[in-house]
Amino acid sequence: MITDAARAALLDHAVRDNADWCHTLCRAHGLPGAFGPRAWTNPRRTPPYYPDAVTLTRDATAADVLTGIDRTAPGASVKDSHARLDLGAEGFRLLFEATWIHRPAGPPRTAAPAGWRPARTPEELAAWAAAWSGGDATEATLFPAALLADPDTTFAAGHDGDGRVVAGAVLTARSRVTGVSNLFATEGTDPADAWAGALALADPALPVVGYESGDDLTAARAAGFGELGPLRIWLDAA
Repeated sequence: MITDAARAALLDHAVRDNADWCHTLCRAHGLPGAFGPRAWTNPRRTPPYYPDAVTLTRDATAADVLTGIDRTAPGASVKDSHARLDLGAEGFRLLFEATWIHRPAGPPRTAAPAGWRPARTPEELAAWAAAWSGGDATEATLFPAALLADPDTTFAAGHDGDGRVVAGAVLTARSRVTGVSNLFATEGTDPADAWAGALALADPALPVVGYESGDDLTAARAAGFGELGPLRIWLDAA
């Protein structure tokens, strides 16, 4: 049974790990953001699916996120990590809600299927990105080869018997937790196998954290994850 204090600490680590990953990906695109005391913000528009701002603390305000992002055109997004902001009055609409998750340190509940290993070369990362994007060449460019140089980032890739990537995830291991994001399973691949394979490549000495919603949250629970708290994603519609 996790205590309230431990839950709060894990949530803080999950939020920071996710913000660090957003910063890492943006930096790989030549778009580094900046960390302030209560929020990470990016003065230039971020790559698709990645927020322009992330709140880091429970007392972050609308000003903390809005003063550091580009709103010259609609489409900027804010990750409200503690679901405490109401950005409706600022011209934003609620895009979706999700739940932070955590799994204690240790091995996965089920053994990983055969064929799971990290993508280590530009060619392997390209194959991973192509599978993640469903074959969309434009979306696959979201993960440039420069990310392979980051020592804290692992692209976990699950392969079928013919060597094709059929599942995967991004693992971001830092000092206190391992973050898991972008987990996917292609058609015909069991999401449970994706969770087992990704967790098998995570450091068993660290808790694993992330966030999910809907059916993906259900699959995470089945893989041994508990809930830490809600988050919201806001989209600038003005």
